[in-house]
Amino acid sequence: MPRFSIIVPSHGVAGRLSLALDSVLAQSYGDFELIPVCDAPGSPAADVATGHAGRDSRVAPVNSPPSAGLSGARNTGLRAATGAYVLFLDGDDTLAPGALAALDARLAETEGPKDVDVLYFEHERTPWWEGEPTNPAAPLLAKTPAGAFSPAQAPQLTGVQLPAWSAAYRRAFLTEHRLTFPEGRFTDLGWGGLVTVAAERVAVLRSVVVRHLLRRQGSRLNLPGEHHHQLLDQVELVLGAARVLPPERSHALFEQLFAVVLKTASRPERLPSGHRAFFRRAGRLYRSHRPADFRAPGGSLGVQHRLLASGAYTAFKALRGANRSASGAAERVPRPRMLRTRLRYARDLRRPLDPNLAVYCSYWGRGYACSPAAIHAKASQLAPHIRSVFLVEPDAVDAVPKGVEHAVIGSRKYWEVLARAKYLVNNANFAEGVVKRPGSVHVQTQHGTPLKKMGVDQSTYPVVAAATGSFAKLLGRVDRWDYNISSNRHSTQMWERAFPGSYEALEYGYPRNDVYYTATADEVARVRRELGVPEGKTAVLYAPTHRDYQTGFDTGLDLDAFCVAAGDDVVVLLRAHYFYDQGRAKSTGRIIDVTGHRSSEDVCLAADALVTDYSSIMFDYANLDRPIVVYADDWDVYRETRGVYFDLMEAPPGPVARTPEELAQVFSDGSYAGAESTALRAEFRARFCEFDDGLAAERVVRRVFLGEPPETVPPVIPLAERVPAPAATLVRS
Repeated sequence: MPRFSIIVPSHGVAGRLSLALDSVLAQSYGDFELIPVCDAPGSPAADVATGHAGRDSRVAPVNSPPSAGLSGARNTGLRAATGAYVLFLDGDDTLAPGALAALDARLAETEGPKDVDVLYFEHERTPWWEGEPTNPAAPLLAKTPAGAFSPAQAPQLTGVQLPAWSAAYRRAFLTEHRLTFPEGRFTDLGWGGLVTVAAERVAVLRSVVVRHLLRRQGSRLNLPGEHHHQLLDQVELVLGAARVLPPERSHALFEQLFAVVLKTASRPERLPSGHRAFFRRAGRLYRSHRPADFRAPGGSLGVQHRLLASGAYTAFKALRGANRSASGAAERVPRPRMLRTRLRYARDLRRPLDPNLAVYCSYWGRGYACSPAAIHAKASQLAPHIRSVFLVEPDAVDAVPKGVEHAVIGSRKYWEVLARAKYLVNNANFAEGVVKRPGSVHVQTQHGTPLKKMGVDQSTYPVVAAATGSFAKLLGRVDRWDYNISSNRHSTQMWERAFPGSYEALEYGYPRNDVYYTATADEVARVRRELGVPEGKTAVLYAPTHRDYQTGFDTGLDLDAFCVAAGDDVVVLLRAHYFYDQGRAKSTGRIIDVTGHRSSEDVCLAADALVTDYSSIMFDYANLDRPIVVYADDWDVYRETRGVYFDLMEAPPGPVARTPEELAQVFSDGSYAGAESTALRAEFRARFCEFDDGLAAERVVRRVFLGEPPETVPPVIPLAERVPAPAATLVRS
């Protein structure tokens, strides 16, 4: 009996089938049988398979009619298999060199009284033309136990999130449970769910085994058509089998299944007809199979869960498109797609640049905020001859301050000012279709000091790289920059790595941080009143960052319990990452939700102390010289999946807490503001608050808008001579 049976369906991929078969036959480990599944004798794929069989006796082709589909082909291969473990390989994919040897070694490591039923492994997704490969399985597998384990020990690991070819299956296990691929489309989901329910002992291999080629035309499953209704058939099949699972396992499986369902439900273009029927059937499945005590996830995904559960199709229809994935925010900025708009934009590009026109944008149009707003305000004082236009999304128009001229993104005015402006200032990037005109000046302000990997440095971190998209296009946007603003030398160096280009680095400090040195005690008090901070209370700002490997927002901390443990005088200002800003506050008790507040600078001014994990807000807040506590409950996972430029645990801005108990302790005993905390913060400020002194916006305006030479702009004030804005309830050490 061979160690492995490798089943390779080949329908529609005859042109690449030889690469797949060769990648198996070239393995250093040779104890396997290779089973190509072809349409019929004499077909192009069958000719390829027959040729390989003539050269190597381990190749044993079988036939399955195209009408049987992918599930039929795989089941035919299963019936022919004789190996101890079964693997699947798509006909246009390849095995990585050394893959079978690594699988054999890993299986040997996990041997025990009973062999593992399933061995999950990583895979690469390779773009058909340009871009970096991604490894979407890595974050999921990284959070699993080291050896063989029961599925109850890692309930988040299910076959729902992995393709069938991202695991090796013990054939006796499949036979015992009579597991076969369900008929119809989305068979991987049904198979993965059924395997998850039946498996009793699993393990993982944290290395790439399969290299999957992404097709230029994308997955056929994503094309519009009635086949999307079959998704619910597979979900219903798995939900029925999952009734035997304990709650800790059924919850994770249920949530993952409906994440797939909601992804389809939120894309009505995939269902030309029957979208309402799809939603209603999905709602019935949700209600009838929802596990006891199941809690919907946070953020917009949780809202979709609740709407589905209640059958609120009209509300769901209104919501869809408004709560897209955070990582796609930049892609949602419109381009001049319509013919009339393209023609107008092309005409305006032929008109002369307006030397006295400046265009600003912040966070892809979320509002008047961050460094672009600070530069805009200073330009109105020092360069009043320049007309300034702020670009905003339609839902942010009401938040634009009075007297600030604006243009709605996508409007005729929007494209007109982009075509004619001499100065363009952004803390992200302008739309893909914006042309960099000769003589125009693009200023990139950035919106944080880089702790996590950015730009092209993300290419080796699969989850982030997948969200970033084309690095070639990213670098094309970087090529538009003339100036890139930096707040410290660390940032300057990291930006050069992450965004290689010909721009000039302006080590002027972040204009948005000027207010930390210019705000008065009265202004601090005003902001606290506006936010609802009770007089005399210690306001602790809790600002967790975005996790690329999570869906939706989770505080990661019981804030009510923290308040109780930290003391009666503590209130929490909760500020989630702007990706999760739903535009409405959810304040309760001593928790004040300030996520939707326009200005993060105001929120920082109001806070007497900061608790954060790995958010770049810590670098800005350090300018205030107020206590900072790092809550690092998942540092190792974050560092491995997101990538970081330095070890924050070795150089924190204050005490580090790993558990909720440790976090409460540093506040209850006062050590969060003690001598050790002060010393750590002083070292952190010296490194990362290097150029922030309250004059950054003035430097930018004088250099960029007024054309003053570098030597005449105001020099940076030494750190020891700066006086930060006063805190409300703490005396600075």
